[in-house]
Amino acid sequence: MITIEKLKKLKESEDKVEFKKGGGGNVSYNGANKSIPKDRRRCILGYVVALCNEEGGYLVIGMTDNYPHEVTGTKQSLNSIGELESNIYRDTEIRPKIYELYENEKRVLVIEVPSRPVGKVFKFEDVPLMRVGEELKPMSDEVYLKIINEQEPDFSQQFCEDLTIHDLDEEAITILKDKYSLKQNNPNFKTLSSEQLLSDLELSKKGKLTNAALILLGKKEVLNEKLPQAAVMLEYRNSESQIPFDNRIEFSEPFFILIDTLWNTINLRNGSFPIQDGAYIFNIPFFNEEVIRESVNNAVTHRDYKKSSEIVIKQFPQRLDIINAGGFPLGVNLSNLLKTPSTPRNRLLADVLQKTGIVERSGQGVDKIYYNTLIEGKAEPDYSKSDNFQVNLKLSAIIEDRAFALFIVSVQDDLSETERLSVLEVLTLNMIKKNVSKKDLDAEVVAKLLEKKIIEKRGKTNAIYYILSKDYYDFTDEKAKYYNLQELDEEQVFNIIYKFLLKEGKAKMKDFVGLFEDKLSRKQVRFRIEKFVTNEFLKKEGEGSLSTYIISNEYLNKIEVIAEAVTKTINDLEIKNEMAKKWPRKDQ
Repeated sequence: MITIEKLKKLKESEDKVEFKKGGGGNVSYNGANKSIPKDRRRCILGYVVALCNEEGGYLVIGMTDNYPHEVTGTKQSLNSIGELESNIYRDTEIRPKIYELYENEKRVLVIEVPSRPVGKVFKFEDVPLMRVGEELKPMSDEVYLKIINEQEPDFSQQFCEDLTIHDLDEEAITILKDKYSLKQNNPNFKTLSSEQLLSDLELSKKGKLTNAALILLGKKEVLNEKLPQAAVMLEYRNSESQIPFDNRIEFSEPFFILIDTLWNTINLRNGSFPIQDGAYIFNIPFFNEEVIRESVNNAVTHRDYKKSSEIVIKQFPQRLDIINAGGFPLGVNLSNLLKTPSTPRNRLLADVLQKTGIVERSGQGVDKIYYNTLIEGKAEPDYSKSDNFQVNLKLSAIIEDRAFALFIVSVQDDLSETERLSVLEVLTLNMIKKNVSKKDLDAEVVAKLLEKKIIEKRGKTNAIYYILSKDYYDFTDEKAKYYNLQELDEEQVFNIIYKFLLKEGKAKMKDFVGLFEDKLSRKQVRFRIEKFVTNEFLKKEGEGSLSTYIISNEYLNKIEVIAEAVTKTINDLEIKNEMAKKWPRKDQ
């Protein structure tokens, strides 16, 4: 946190800081009270965007902009700093730090703006901004193109100032040799000198050691001095709603020691769910070791080490969160996370972990996380809280679908090594299980699953859907569901509902469930009713337990149009018949 004394000595253009007196009134939040764009930009959001594009800085309210800067005081966002921080993040996707400083009871509000990610430009009202003198102007084409064409430098490959081989941990080097030898299937690698090993793995070049060498092998005290943000913080809370932690442990050892120590500590509070069904007997751990290790490996190799925050792991009895500084690598986002090969932010670090068998191949970590989580019947790994400045992964320990876990085990047992299910196939099976629309499924993956006879096609040409094979339903408590799905397609279901509503007028969800008793489950009925509402066959009135359903006017209008067309056709035919009788054709 910066101090008032330091702020007084900063210069606006050179030190990436913007001063506002804020004494006579608050600085506008979004410029909404101004009609001219150049005036509207001179607001909190405008300055935050411009400073972020300048690779970070400070917006200071309550000090004069004349050098040396004097404290004038401000009531800007008094008692609502948290709300301001939240609003800025909501409106710009920039995550600032906001705090108050005081001099002689005069209050100064400091908005500390982070640097933009490499290759990313932020905008205010769809305009990328930059500071030019006292003004905020649209970013020049030259600056804009320079930013979007940036390539992220490999921090791990850069040399670490004054780091020597004596600063490296001997135990970590021994572990590195053992793993390198095992992965490369060459016992002679164990006998390599430390200097030769570091050179072979490119952790040192011409006698200079890299940041990767520091992260992987540096002594604890050296890491704390040169790169304290390389530490991992493990926090434990007894409740997911709890804010203060019950226990907090800092792991600041070199990675080759840290990773085992960290897992062993997490595992102390681990448990397991017993799964048994006939010949299938096994335990599913709350937290899968391979999932946790891969998640930590990803955080270490992809995090932004220029940011001062550590990797934070929050462990709860039935959930675990892993948060690291820096957003997804360039080109990767939530929608393509599993389909786009990622380029590690720290390539050298990732290469060494691959060569030593810590990871199989760069870019496969997320695949493993998804695969091992879904085959255990748990919820998908949740990256939804990630943004441009951090990756936030949430892993649930709860088994949502025991039958799905058993189903996957039985399927894999029947497949050869080369035919084993891929992560995209498991993900698609999970989507089909959840009744995801056909248009949202990958057609190529669906075709493979059909060929393997793991899923089945149902419905007619315009209403095709997929279900899991009979093997899945055999593991559930309601095995008849499979046959019910076979017997009733959507057209048949709607015809039954249509006749029922013609007679009753309206119905509740429980009425429909009773209508299909022993034929469809509550979940299957609900899915179809919601689909009929979406397609405007039915109309929902009311909310929650008071909801009722009627035949929609849109559907009745369609029926009426069709009926009129049929009636007209019949009438036309009758007229033609009458005319034929009165005026028969001469050639007949």
